[in-house]
Amino acid sequence: MSLRTRLLLAFAVIVLIPIALLAFGLRQEMTRRLSQEYQLRVNTVVEVVRDDLGRESAAIADRLASIERALADDNRFRLASVAGVESERAYLLDYAGNAMRLTGLSMLQVQDVTGQIISSGHFRNEHGRVDAELITALANASSEVVLTTVRSADGEFLALVRDESFQIAGQTFTLVGGTRVDDGFVARLARDPTILISVIHPGGVLSSAPVSQGSTGPLNGGDADDVAVGEFAIPLIRTAAGTPANIVQARFRVTQPLTALRALLRSADTWFLMTAAGTGVVALILAVFVSSRISQPLATLAEKTAVLDLDRLDVDFDAGNDEVGVLSRLLGDMAGRLRTSTARVREAERRATVGDLARQINHDIKNGLIPLRNVMRHIGEVSRDEPASLPSIFAERRSTIDSSLAYLETLAVSYQRLSRPLERRECDLNALVEDVVRASQGHEHVEFGTELAADLPPVIGDRIAFRRILENLVANAVDSLQSKYGRVTVRTQVVAADNGQPVARVTVTDTGRGMSSDEAGLIFNDFYTTKEGGTGLGLSIVRRLVMDLHGTIAVDSTLGTGTCFTVDMPAARPART
Repeated sequence: MSLRTRLLLAFAVIVLIPIALLAFGLRQEMTRRLSQEYQLRVNTVVEVVRDDLGRESAAIADRLASIERALADDNRFRLASVAGVESERAYLLDYAGNAMRLTGLSMLQVQDVTGQIISSGHFRNEHGRVDAELITALANASSEVVLTTVRSADGEFLALVRDESFQIAGQTFTLVGGTRVDDGFVARLARDPTILISVIHPGGVLSSAPVSQGSTGPLNGGDADDVAVGEFAIPLIRTAAGTPANIVQARFRVTQPLTALRALLRSADTWFLMTAAGTGVVALILAVFVSSRISQPLATLAEKTAVLDLDRLDVDFDAGNDEVGVLSRLLGDMAGRLRTSTARVREAERRATVGDLARQINHDIKNGLIPLRNVMRHIGEVSRDEPASLPSIFAERRSTIDSSLAYLETLAVSYQRLSRPLERRECDLNALVEDVVRASQGHEHVEFGTELAADLPPVIGDRIAFRRILENLVANAVDSLQSKYGRVTVRTQVVAADNGQPVARVTVTDTGRGMSSDEAGLIFNDFYTTKEGGTGLGLSIVRRLVMDLHGTIAVDSTLGTGTCFTVDMPAARPART
């Protein structure tokens, strides 16, 4: 991503994010505050509706009380209901209807002490039916505001009811009266056309406004976030012929649509988008201007820096007064310092390379002289102790002398060429192991052992390189014994690589001092040594030679127990017949 793009994005983030956060915060706070106001208004309406229902119930009770007072002085009612005068029966049947119309009630019935309806104003055919459970349910209701289902000639309707008991001539009668609760009644409770009041009961829903089939809202399962809702419950007595009365709950729900709030939020969103768009355009223009003033000098500086290296330090950097100019001046100073120190660095590298080469030559010559020293020491001991066997011992060890001299001669030729390509051909590792172990004999405190696999396949590589690897590993194993008695064992075996191809494995194990995990992790580094007078190049040379031969080398060592080096070499593929 270019600097100009980053500057543009940075301006956009710095400008637009604060505006977005401000708009989001204001919108959330405005929504919360106005929603609380709407909810407070709805809660207030809930209390008003509850009070209105209480006043309506009290008004019904007053009307029933006036009817009770009229019945106390009505001799015709007394003759019909108490004395059972047949001529007054029609008056008794019509009494509830006349009283209901005079008092403005929607339902009225008179029951005797047994619960038998002796007069019914809303449904004359109710006369003679026993409905004692209604009176009991009204007594058991926990509120004075009670609804009940009422049967009429036109069907069942919902009514707000009260009851009033009185006595005539020692007999108890009960008046049950009420007002019809329908959509018109609920609409009168709403008062405000923006407020929707609904009565939800098991028989259906009454509403202050008609609810269409496709409308949404809390009443019809719509989104409750679009309205403020408050509700309360009152007892509802459900009665039916032949079934006992039961008390359920009817819920009065008050809802206030948040239409005005949504419109206000849409207006706020429109203004925010317009503000964000205008601010974004201004920020974009400013970002383009600033980025062009910065990116152009940086691009020029990058072009000059791209061609700067140790072979080309003659690049001129233009100085300036701003930060980019300071950077150019510093780069120019750095190029000048590099020009003055390049010669010294190259001279130091040349000297270091010559020193490394000298140490490596010294190390390899020492490895070639060790077998000769061992043979000469052995011949000297034989000439002193058993002079007669000297010819036979010399003949036995002559091959070691010839092999070591040939090795030193090959080294001389190799270093004369400085970089001699490896001669890759099939080599017998078992024969090389036997040769190296035989040349390493002559240490009284060292017991050598070999365990060579008879089926070891040949490997492809340089015979001299393999010999240098084995001689270094065996010499290190002997040195690790620190002139104490110990054993050095060289094993060969065939293992399978991950790709299924056979691998020739050589392990050199000693019973010497061993190494810690930290030392084992450093032994292949150049010039790292734990031996007094060591060069620290032996194992680094071994690792390089193994890698040149496409092999791997690993070490497993335990301090105080010994060390095991494992070298894996890819075996030669068998010739196709």
